[in-house]
Amino acid sequence: MSMPEHSTMDVTRVVDAVLRARRSLRAYRPDAVPRPVLEDLLDVASSAPSNSNTQPWRVHVLAGAAKDALGAALRTAFRDNTLPPSPHFPDPLPEEHAQRQRDFGAVYYRTLGIDVADMPARMRQTEKNFDFFGAPVGLIFTIDRRLAPHSWLDLGLLVQNIMIAASARGLGTCPQVSFARFHPVIARHLSFTEHEQTVCGMSLGYPDRDEPVNHMAMPRRGVGEFASFDHWE
Repeated sequence: MSMPEHSTMDVTRVVDAVLRARRSLRAYRPDAVPRPVLEDLLDVASSAPSNSNTQPWRVHVLAGAAKDALGAALRTAFRDNTLPPSPHFPDPLPEEHAQRQRDFGAVYYRTLGIDVADMPARMRQTEKNFDFFGAPVGLIFTIDRRLAPHSWLDLGLLVQNIMIAASARGLGTCPQVSFARFHPVIARHLSFTEHEQTVCGMSLGYPDRDEPVNHMAMPRRGVGEFASFDHWE
């Protein structure tokens, strides 16, 4: 069923506003997220497309003592530093991408009032990842490791849907690939099946609007920089 033209325009404005307003938030109020709200959010997010409707995602939802216990285990593993380096970037990272990563780090630490050269302060900030930045809900996303990279794209579409659905409900999120390095710890703690692979985590809760880090905005490349219209006819 098609919508009246004015309704379509209204929906477009709302969707565009939600997309542009989304931020990766790193400070949250302690207010609990009601389970029905989270279940509804995940339900609508599951409309994400997937190759041949394989729906290759799995989401582990943590709150309360269970979330705190995982956070404690992850902090211990982080401090012990016995796991291999994070696998989510190649070494070396191509310069084009490395420069944007450096730019992010400069803005991030400046916003937090941390000198980039102050490694102890940076490590303390990194540890906050494993407490889900104080959010009341933590999500761990996994996939069957036997699947091909195309299925990881499908999982990414679900993750994006969750972030957008959360924003539309007044919630904030922060997707966190930092959890990937700690798959052995997470797998033991959450009793993963044999083929489950940790892809990323996510903090979810009500944003603390007074924290400057939640107002940090990173520049985006313009359409002319990442899209080619050479074959537009």
